[in-house]
Amino acid sequence: MFRKVSAWLLVIIAVVAIASMVWDPLTAGAPVPPPAKTYDSKIIRDEFGVPHVFGHTDADVAYGLAYAHAEDDFSTLQEVVAMTRGRAGAILGSDGAKIDYVGYLLGARATAAREFPKMPADVRAVLDGYASGLNRYAAQHRDEVKLRRLFPVNGEDIAAGFVLRSPFFFGLDSVIGALTADKQPPHTTVPPMIPALTPAGRDPSMNGSNAFAVAPNKMSDGKTWLISNSHQPYEGQVAWYEATVHSDEGLDMAGALFPGTPFVLLGHNRNLGWTNTVNDPDLIDVYKLVLSADGKQYRYDGRWLPLQSERVWLPVKFGIFTVPIPKTVYRAIQGPVILNKNGAFAIRYAGIDQAKMVEQYYRIERAQSWDEWTRAMSLGGIPATNFIYADKTGRIAYVYNALFPPRKPGYDYTGVLPGDTSADMWQGALGFDRMPKIVNPSSGWVVNSNNTPFLAAGPGSELDPKNFSPLLGIERRMTNRIVRAMELLVAEKGRITPERLLQIKFDTAYSHAGFAGPWVAKIMALNLRTEPDLQRAQALLGTWDWNSDGIGRADALAESMMHMANSAAYHGEALPDAHEKLREVVDKLMKGFGRIDPPLGDLQRLRHGTIDVPADGGTDTLRAATSWDPQPDGRMRVKHGDSFIMLVNWDKAGHVSSQSIQPYGAATSRPGSPHYTDQMAMFEARRFKPVHFERADIIAHAQRAYRP
Repeated sequence: MFRKVSAWLLVIIAVVAIASMVWDPLTAGAPVPPPAKTYDSKIIRDEFGVPHVFGHTDADVAYGLAYAHAEDDFSTLQEVVAMTRGRAGAILGSDGAKIDYVGYLLGARATAAREFPKMPADVRAVLDGYASGLNRYAAQHRDEVKLRRLFPVNGEDIAAGFVLRSPFFFGLDSVIGALTADKQPPHTTVPPMIPALTPAGRDPSMNGSNAFAVAPNKMSDGKTWLISNSHQPYEGQVAWYEATVHSDEGLDMAGALFPGTPFVLLGHNRNLGWTNTVNDPDLIDVYKLVLSADGKQYRYDGRWLPLQSERVWLPVKFGIFTVPIPKTVYRAIQGPVILNKNGAFAIRYAGIDQAKMVEQYYRIERAQSWDEWTRAMSLGGIPATNFIYADKTGRIAYVYNALFPPRKPGYDYTGVLPGDTSADMWQGALGFDRMPKIVNPSSGWVVNSNNTPFLAAGPGSELDPKNFSPLLGIERRMTNRIVRAMELLVAEKGRITPERLLQIKFDTAYSHAGFAGPWVAKIMALNLRTEPDLQRAQALLGTWDWNSDGIGRADALAESMMHMANSAAYHGEALPDAHEKLREVVDKLMKGFGRIDPPLGDLQRLRHGTIDVPADGGTDTLRAATSWDPQPDGRMRVKHGDSFIMLVNWDKAGHVSSQSIQPYGAATSRPGSPHYTDQMAMFEARRFKPVHFERADIIAHAQRAYRP
């Protein structure tokens, strides 16, 4: 009898196993290719493997850009495609399933399906061209494709990626995460500007960046300078990929983009350039619904409306199996709804149910003048992010871009709102004219390091917070990076040399006026007489020169302690227990090195493949080494911080030139490529490579030219 039961059990297990392997591809939906079209694209690779993509049309260029990116990082591109099609869990397991859930919750695919046909024909053509380039590579390299029925993709799939990812840059993920964990949603508040710190809504490891623009009358060389210094992860779906694109239709752009985007997102053309830093406006409102007894309806303006619900199935990879997990997503008139033990909460956020950001990115990429660029910025598609701009005329500008909700006075939008009335509901967004901006300040420079827009251009050139309604939810947050940038730039009374500008950008010091001041004071105030090892660490910290340049004996200890407090400081939370964190750091240093004073470069490493080099900088210094990945040998691998850096300048005649550098190389997930790690030594040495932008220069440095 026992043998019969065991046999039946094995049969059931086998059936379940087979079903789990075939369920996901069979239920994924038939991929729909874009309209059949022949694309004419040429890719030229330079000495660093950077692709320079040429085409007759912008769609041809998008086709070649997708193909080139797939050659260098097809693994990540597949993850992006799977995410846009609700199948990330089939590749990434439970972490991917969470993304799939959010995609269904926000209705990303439904929005893309509705909005894609409404997009201008040239925008649709570029999206379809990009999708076709991915399909071409997938068809030629079937052994690399991770999921059946993942390809072909189309322009609508690419648009869905924009719809899904855009809200994450202003903190929607943290609100969803809190509500699904039965917690109160985090909201940005607006306390006094200095020295208070405000909540970010996201972990510092997931955002950052510095940006500088300096006018020619402030530079000793008479040039207009733009420094793009984004802080992103070194690998994955939001890691930068460098390229230049050139179309006979007039598109000429050098810069960087994310996997799955057919546009250069930051960089320059011959006439102008821009870069971005993450800003943190409060663009999310949460409403608590009043549900009926059976939970199927909610009250709104005295009526009972049906709570929309949809059953979805999330594919989750477990080993070689993919198991379907059921989930129900809900929606009310305000937006997506999350049910938890505290009730039903509807979420409304900037850019909800629209895909206009796709056209806006394309239009700013094509802009050739300030007027064209600002017209593109006025489209109102990109929900949030700072833009720092410069052009060949010498104009510099800072735009605090945000799709501010037209909120109504009388309601506290920083808390949970009543969801049974339309009185606190809003539609659309305020226009470009309501966004804080500084153009051609008298100081001659603008800077941003993820801080309040009310500190961007120095004394006499700043915006007045009183001129902006609190209902806009503009943050007042400060970072050590902006405090240091301001200290250094304001001190430059005369013209700035290019060398000095780069010294400022690569500064590794902490200011006493930032979070490090009270944090170090808290550590130094500890009574450690009964713990001699901690007392020695305290004494060593007392010798620190407040600079994570890797020179002083205390740098490794001090930088470790900065990592312990920066997250709390960034979120505006109370600093952690100093004794607890000092004990943790001392124990880790002793375990890994047998000493509390190893060189910072021994502790903090840039590692990729077989290359392992010391890394300087700090978690909140202008030379950023923001996030650490603990290693088995006690070292800390930098995985986020200074990433793609680009220096752009225009001379007096209006001619543009630029340099750039990446932490690893062009082929981030191809260990066999010579460009897997070929920029690492230069990156750590703070050296740059030339950006070959003009056709003749590209051809002169061509290592390989081909048509995909």
